[in-house]
Amino acid sequence: MGFKCGIVGLPNVGKSTLFNALTASKNAEAANFPFCTIDPNIGVVDVIDERLDQLAKLSNSKKKIYTNITFVDIAGLVKGASKGEGLGNKFLSHIREVDAIIHLVRCFDSEEITHVNSKISPDEDLETIKTEIILSDLDAVQKKLEKGKKKLLDEKEVKILEEKLNDLNNGFEVKINNFEERKFLSNIGLLSVKPKIIVCNVDEENLKEGNYYTQKVKNKYPNEKIINICADIEDQLSGLDKSEKETFMQDIGLNKTGLNKLINEGYDLLELETFFTSGPEESRAWTVKKNTPAPKAASVIHTDFEKNFIRAEAVTCEDFIKYGSAEKCKEIGKLRIEGKDYIVKDGDVLFFRVNP
Repeated sequence: MGFKCGIVGLPNVGKSTLFNALTASKNAEAANFPFCTIDPNIGVVDVIDERLDQLAKLSNSKKKIYTNITFVDIAGLVKGASKGEGLGNKFLSHIREVDAIIHLVRCFDSEEITHVNSKISPDEDLETIKTEIILSDLDAVQKKLEKGKKKLLDEKEVKILEEKLNDLNNGFEVKINNFEERKFLSNIGLLSVKPKIIVCNVDEENLKEGNYYTQKVKNKYPNEKIINICADIEDQLSGLDKSEKETFMQDIGLNKTGLNKLINEGYDLLELETFFTSGPEESRAWTVKKNTPAPKAASVIHTDFEKNFIRAEAVTCEDFIKYGSAEKCKEIGKLRIEGKDYIVKDGDVLFFRVNP
């Protein structure tokens, strides 16, 4: 019920190490040679939320279900992928299936780990990825325009494609200007429109302040979301229990794990928020887009709930926890009755009433 995030980058930048650490698994082989990963590895991670923990305890729930995030470790990309180099189109097709892209770049020196281009240059690595994605989109738009010539597209659709083709030919990623464009272009599978986070894989020494390499990335991409993560530290953390993890993080001065950084940035990037349902049988977290109306939010529980929606009884998570139950919140006037136009807010505890 969360989102799917693809980890992409050139070979040997630490994708599989980071994937294994984030998902607390050893599913992805990590080795010192290109194309160690061929088919994508997939791992689902619970988004731990203390608010849900408290709700489940207060409701004495039999089950507690967190929302989640799916990480996909995608094979390393090389220059010429759009023309079939490396793993080529197989790589690009895997990206089309994710909601957001983590662009992982190497920002540390090591004589023991080879670099596919024989030098550490994260800004150039990002340009390689960007170029291949643009070339792939260019091909997709050109093929779609061929249908326009066969009168399978209307004039407005052809105009949209011609504008995007011009941008791509000039080296710019596709930008969505309005809902109409988004609806039309969503069927083409363009890669450059996907939200992205740049992750700089650094060594422990440079995790807090960054280094020369991370600064180069920030200078070149001032408007992108950029975070520093040390894949090796994340790998160490993944093997510790909660108490050991807290101690280790205190010792190295780390207040947030890489996983938590990615979850926070991912939710912000994709404009997501969480609401809860809670009762004796189950307490559960659900993910929806911001500004989602109550009936649409109800549909993530069951598709029939949207058309059969009557009302929602809503209380803030803070009030539920403060007063101990929905019944108590109702007694003191903290439980609200909301209709079809109500916009769900992050942290809402909702009780949907629907026609049978």
